[in-house]
Amino acid sequence: MSDPTWQRRHVISLEDFTPLDYELVMQTAISFREVLSRRNKKVPTLQSKVVANLFFEPSTRTRNSFELAAKRLSADTLNFAPGTSSLSKGETILDTARTFLAMGTDIMVVRHQLAGVPATIAQDMDRLGGKVAVLNAGDGKHAHPTQALLDLFTLCSHINNEHPSAKDIKGKKVAIVGDILHSRVARSNLWSLTTNGAIVHLAAPATLLPSEFAEYGVEVHHQLEPALLDADFVMTLRLQKERMNQNLIPSLREYHRQFGITRDRLAKCAPQVQVLHPGPVNRGVEISSDLMDDPRLSLIDRQVSSGVAIRMSLLFLMGTAGTTAKY
Repeated sequence: MSDPTWQRRHVISLEDFTPLDYELVMQTAISFREVLSRRNKKVPTLQSKVVANLFFEPSTRTRNSFELAAKRLSADTLNFAPGTSSLSKGETILDTARTFLAMGTDIMVVRHQLAGVPATIAQDMDRLGGKVAVLNAGDGKHAHPTQALLDLFTLCSHINNEHPSAKDIKGKKVAIVGDILHSRVARSNLWSLTTNGAIVHLAAPATLLPSEFAEYGVEVHHQLEPALLDADFVMTLRLQKERMNQNLIPSLREYHRQFGITRDRLAKCAPQVQVLHPGPVNRGVEISSDLMDDPRLSLIDRQVSSGVAIRMSLLFLMGTAGTTAKY
């Protein structure tokens, strides 16, 4: 299952991912999707490897998905919780990472509320001359590579479940709606979708969607309807109230009235449209509850299951491939 073309020690962003990189991650994920369907869901591919989950920012879905992925690969796992760590005693983030390095960690999965922390840790690990791989699990408003990869895998698996390929998304219209300004998920999805040929339209109030997002090569709308018109997929994003320090929308009710995704609004989309959301969801704000829970229209549960296979894929590739430092 290993492939000599994978030479990335770290995965910090998707900005420089090539179509070949995406295809390799997805094809490896297909193999692990099959493993996860078995009665015995564990494989020994990372046996004796140590995966440390360094989550400086609270998380439920992403942390548990990474932990399950590592365990399915038979890796030993270490989990870091900042509230009970030596950070409260003055230890620096780099000191913490070096402590886990000294414990024999092979892969560090890093999540932090500030952009740039995973890259800084990766650079420090390289300076120390080790072979530790660093995987970004979300940093500030910068990037969330595995979420975008699992979204791509979910989309392509819906298009072609038996043999999904990153090429399947080419020419499909994807509308991304919501708090794009604060979203690391949106930024990573823009790289993955545009690189693989999707037609991407963004929609949000002007306060949540600066015009410079057009530089990604996408269409920017401050009204919902043009983005939804004939869309094959609609990806709605959570209003990240914890990242807002000013009144960027009049109210949650007004936001839902203008940009909330409902059954009625999907009538403007392509006939077989599907809806996604990276979670957690503010029900009745970004998306109506009945739509979210409708398996005929919603791929949200499939996103969660895709996450384990994709994270297994990346952990496997990073844990068994070459060690040329590139991120």
